[in-house]
Amino acid sequence: QVQLVESGGGLVQAGDSLRLSCAPSEPTFRRHTMAWFRQPPGKEREFLVSISWSGGSTYYADSVKGRFTISRDNVKNTVYLQMNSLKPEDTAVYYCAASRGYGLGSSLTTYDYWGQGTQVTVSS
Repeated sequence: QVQLVESGGGLVQAGDSLRLSCAPSEPTFRRHTMAWFRQPPGKEREFLVSISWSGGSTYYADSVKGRFTISRDNVKNTVYLQMNSLKPEDTAVYYCAASRGYGLGSSLTTYDYWGQGTQVTVSS
């Protein structure tokens, strides 16, 4: 299902920053757990970070903790991923996901809705 739309990707150099946005199409997503995943070329999709519906709880993968920050604005119905100190290894298609549950799981099966992804390319 295409009910989430990511934007903000692009081509940057190592050390640069980007902010991705995810805009759910339905207001019901304001009470959903939201998450960001990424899929590097030739690799499996991996979990990055999740955030509770209120924004009060977050869960970060070790690979991005300290560099990436998730936030959400329920008034604007938008979720963000601020990415700093980008590395070539961060090159991937980045996906926004939503879960009907209340947990902050890292598994693909936790999430019920997905966006189509936005490309982030980090050059050396």
